[in-house]
Amino acid sequence: MGTLIRSRHDVWVRAEDASAIGALRRSAVALAESRGFGEEDTGRVAVAVSEAASNLVKHAVEGVMLIRPHPELDSAIEVLAIDKGPGMRDVSRALRDGYSTTGTLGIGLGGIARMASGYEVHSVLGRGTVLGMYFTAHGAERPPSRVSGLTRPIGEESVCGDAFVITEAGPVTTVMLCDGLGHGPAAAQASSEAVRLFLLHSEHPPLTVLERVHLGLGHTRGGAVAVARVDGATGTVSFAGLGNVSAWIVHGDGRQGMISVPGIAGHKARTLRQYEYTAPRHGVVLLHSDGLSERWDITNYPGLVARPPSVVAGTLLREAGTRRDDACVVVVRPGV
Repeated sequence: MGTLIRSRHDVWVRAEDASAIGALRRSAVALAESRGFGEEDTGRVAVAVSEAASNLVKHAVEGVMLIRPHPELDSAIEVLAIDKGPGMRDVSRALRDGYSTTGTLGIGLGGIARMASGYEVHSVLGRGTVLGMYFTAHGAERPPSRVSGLTRPIGEESVCGDAFVITEAGPVTTVMLCDGLGHGPAAAQASSEAVRLFLLHSEHPPLTVLERVHLGLGHTRGGAVAVARVDGATGTVSFAGLGNVSAWIVHGDGRQGMISVPGIAGHKARTLRQYEYTAPRHGVVLLHSDGLSERWDITNYPGLVARPPSVVAGTLLREAGTRRDDACVVVVRPGV
């Protein structure tokens, strides 16, 4: 089956006052130690996370941070810092040591970049900033940054009814997103069952996988399900969807929608179909649940499509996500 990536319970922490800085640092240190990081590498993680959190507290509007095992490489750590403003006019200037600004992540950004094993920043003045970084132990393997997914539960729920799962085999990436009907534990149970069924049948074409998931969800609440197979060697995308999952092929100048049929997986559906598309060389394939509005325009975020999938996903979650539903977004960058 190759590499397997599935959604975890993403825990987003608000960075609104100084007490959040210490809590985020301790969380990052504990994760680094659990991944076998030595003292020096753990120290890098602690300082970078503290600096990023401090800037969110001091300068951000609605700043949040996510610290988790890297979805592509469990031995690595991924950190996302996201805010809704004020954004930076000149990111390259902010990366210079000693540069100071009232904009988010301006102070210490150059130091953060040096301490991280990998990092990327995307910022739009007036909209906000997304800082994505990862950490590995000294000399360890680094993640390829080809795929990423994010989940966020509705309101203050502790579980998310949306889930995703990804398998990789050479240049071929197959992803399923399930939006369990409603929210809460029953929705999460439906999406977890969809993940289990996907893993039993993931070697089949997307249409067959979708049919098996649809047949297997009858004892659950059901949900919306989409399956996409992206072949980086040929630039083709095979897609089958049932229900309200939004699926897009995105490039710097716009996006192309992929077709899902109406219905609820596990309960009712029209004839299921599979469609074939071509992915642009420098684009991404993007799936999201209806916890994100479709009213986003990629041209409002210059250069975003070229950023790592985690930064693309984080920006779309910030811009289009709603607190009135569970949310999930998955981004795949085709490539060999």
